[in-house]
Amino acid sequence: MSERQAQPATTTDACASRTVETIPASRARSVVAARALRPARRLVPLALAALLVAGCASADKNTAGSGGSSSSGSGMAMGSSGSSSAATGAASGQSMIMPSSDSDGGTVTETKVAGLKAVPTTVLASTTWEGMRITAEARSPLAFLVPTGTGEKEVKPGPNASFHLMVMLNDAQTGVTIPYAGVWATITRAGKIVYDERQWAMISRYMGPHYGNDVTLPGSGTYHLSLLISPPVVARHMEYANVWNAPHHVSFTFHFRESS
Repeated sequence: MSERQAQPATTTDACASRTVETIPASRARSVVAARALRPARRLVPLALAALLVAGCASADKNTAGSGGSSSSGSGMAMGSSGSSSAATGAASGQSMIMPSSDSDGGTVTETKVAGLKAVPTTVLASTTWEGMRITAEARSPLAFLVPTGTGEKEVKPGPNASFHLMVMLNDAQTGVTIPYAGVWATITRAGKIVYDERQWAMISRYMGPHYGNDVTLPGSGTYHLSLLISPPVVARHMEYANVWNAPHHVSFTFHFRESS
């Protein structure tokens, strides 16, 4: 009896000339339930895919946010480093530390290394004018390039060049370099002009921005250096509204010792 109930019954549909299978009620409910679950089953992979995409997007967002924060932090670190470099007036290896007080009477000592003239970086003098720190330094003479309008021209130091004169103009409070000014240097000894030249606006990897030129002196002795500083020709922020609006002269005394 149980085996007979387990087997589906069949009837003949005379109108359609076909055999119709009669399904037990319990099995019919199972079939209906299974068919009802098909759409849900189809949605499962889609839901998993959506979750996966959302997770990836969230991870990318977090990564980008983390990278952005890192970049921002790096930028802030760079800004802090820049401020630190500006405050000291030079990065490592530049040997161009901005003096914090006025000085005068520096001594330039020429030496010989392997038969070649060498001048250790020496501060000749430093002073302040309307919040601008003006510093004159000397170091070994060297070649440099100047613009010609269509290219560049190499300027080589003469065989008797004494040193490379560097003039730095910086904000006395922050150490930030002041560009677009003009600097003319005149050197005299016993009232006689021995050097009277323009200082080129220069950039250097190891010396930083400065106004420079090579100088040849007639020998050891005490010299008088006069610098003519022309106002920076540049747009300004308001903190520089009423300073450096006219040419300014500064004068120093320094000593030069020629190698024997």
